Amino acid sequence: MNYNQILKKGENFLKRRKIQNPFLESELILSKVINKKREEILLNINKKLNNNDVLKFKNYLFRRHQNEPMAYILGYKHFWKHKFLTNKSVLIPRPDTELIIEEALKYLPIDKSKKILDIGTGSGCIIISLLKERPNCRAIALDISLKALNVAKTNAKLHQLGNKINFVNIDIDKYKSYNYDLIISNPPYINSIELNRLDDDIKFHEPKLALSGGFDGYRDLKKVIIKSKKLLKINGKLILEIGHRQKNKCSKMLNENNYYINQISKDLSGKDRCIVSTKLQ
Repeated sequence: MNYNQILKKGENFLKRRKIQNPFLESELILSKVINKKREEILLNINKKLNNNDVLKFKNYLFRRHQNEPMAYILGYKHFWKHKFLTNKSVLIPRPDTELIIEEALKYLPIDKSKKILDIGTGSGCIIISLLKERPNCRAIALDISLKALNVAKTNAKLHQLGNKINFVNIDIDKYKSYNYDLIISNPPYINSIELNRLDDDIKFHEPKLALSGGFDGYRDLKKVIIKSKKLLKINGKLILEIGHRQKNKCSKMLNENNYYINQISKDLSGKDRCIVSTKLQ
């Protein structure tokens, strides 16, 4: 079987499962199997595959047919300007989360050294992307999942930042290092009802620990807001990703805890997604 034939078979197989972009995904899977760029595949479209590669292709295709996300099948996801390793221990990086980077950069002068804390780092994509832009800064990244932390450490090494970020396996409640200039967090914020309504590729494959914000979706948001008040310097910034219906309640919690709200930014769909606030006292 040649590249052209197997791509067509893959496309038709994924189409039946109503997968969006079936040809593109077949190309990406074949690219992984034979370890060649998509451009090389298209330039050698009549080249034959060996039986072992055909078997691998079918195995990956079946995983996608079962709604496993492409980021887990391929083992990576692009975020901001870089490529990050992903597996089932970490939430898949999403374009909406890049808002945190955009907002944080406004408060991090390129020539200054600032102290940053990333709460719930997951794959490490947010803090690594930030430090690639602001190499003079230093950071601590926390996660309660040791498996997630191992992925983040690997990503930091791949981006030559292993000595710039200290990774700590701890719940934010128990963390006791202070005087941060900036705290960033994309905490779990999906409530119990919405969790059950998520698409199958998210609901059955991505880690619930990184998705579920408890019964009402505010459990971790509240924890981060209250704890950050102790960890931040006066006039330090807290930048949070939130659910698109959580702006009002999060704003109220921030105000009650002596934060000033600088900015509420919208995601690519025009929904409220990121709150920037300042600790006043």
